[in-house]
Amino acid sequence: MRKLSRRELAQMTAALAIAPDLPLSAQPTPFDAAQGGPTSYVGPLTGVTNGLDDRRFDPVAYTRDRYSSAPRQLRFQARTRAQGDQWQKTLRAKLTELVGGFPSAREPLRPVTLGTRAFPGYRREQIVFDSRPGVSVLAYVLLPDKAQRPAATVICVPGHGRGVDDIVGIDEQGRERTGKPGYQHDFAIQVAEAGLAALAIEPMGFGCRRDAINAGRGLSFKACEPVGGGAMLIGETLIGWRVWDVMRTIDYIATRPELDSIRVGCMGISGGGMVTAFSAALEPRIRVALVSGYLNTFRDSVGSLAHCVDNYVPGILNWAEMHDIAGLIAPRPLFVESGEKDNIFPIAASIESFNHVREIYRVFEAADRVEQEAFPDEHSFWGRRGIPFLARHLSA
Repeated sequence: MRKLSRRELAQMTAALAIAPDLPLSAQPTPFDAAQGGPTSYVGPLTGVTNGLDDRRFDPVAYTRDRYSSAPRQLRFQARTRAQGDQWQKTLRAKLTELVGGFPSAREPLRPVTLGTRAFPGYRREQIVFDSRPGVSVLAYVLLPDKAQRPAATVICVPGHGRGVDDIVGIDEQGRERTGKPGYQHDFAIQVAEAGLAALAIEPMGFGCRRDAINAGRGLSFKACEPVGGGAMLIGETLIGWRVWDVMRTIDYIATRPELDSIRVGCMGISGGGMVTAFSAALEPRIRVALVSGYLNTFRDSVGSLAHCVDNYVPGILNWAEMHDIAGLIAPRPLFVESGEKDNIFPIAASIESFNHVREIYRVFEAADRVEQEAFPDEHSFWGRRGIPFLARHLSA
């Protein structure tokens, strides 16, 4: 039996003195930090009841209060197409500023093909090109055998995980796999199987684009920190850096005669959905977008739940909500898919946000070009209606 300390004996004696008429079974029991005790200690206010009636300590509740008073000065309020066009021009300029801006010059891509491999129905190339001085991008081109040349091309951006390997059919040992496991389901292969060229890029902070310390922790260990924080320290953002990679990917597509730089789509799941949404909002060369597992509200997702640093744009709520950003894609086709059991992008907020986006598209007289599918699954890629949507809008 564990001996009671002098402090615990004193606490017990004081408790008995306060309530001497209670039966022994109802007497207060001293807190035992080592054993957990009947009153588990959860912080310095455990057991404190007096003087706290008008006190609030939940910082998420505070941030939601701040959200409700955020000015969102450039929220969508247009009632005509002309007003909508002006709103897009103004918000797009502000959003460009908020993500840290983009380089004024496009440096040489210096593309290199590292290898080529044939698969049933498509060929896969491993390539490298430069996004800016000191920043190289690894990518895979999946070109269907029967695709009409030049082929409509979809830029595919993976979410958090092992990086681009997770969407082109490469397993943890670098071997080819035949199934489509994981939450991303090798969606770049699905694009190629649908007859479209897929250009799958490695996002900064994943796979081979990680710092040495994080890379040494295993294949699935993301490196959004410290790079995301480093970007913000110089007034830029990881979102902005990744969007620039997408822009440069379109420049690369334009160098390939078998790829059509006019018919370019962009798609991604989770963090890749975020990159897709911001890229399509800021890059008019993207003709159609598929955003999977991302469209929500800042209030209910990254403002209320734990998310990676790569999701944050300092000051964004002073100007716009997530659906305002998605509204910058109008009138270009946009497909949104959301899991009904998604625990980091809650479905109710996804539907709420999409309804706002649809109103924007109505003002642009393009309500038939925006769709949402709420599917019965968790945070994962679905694609049942989304990939045919891409194919349909890139075939014209």
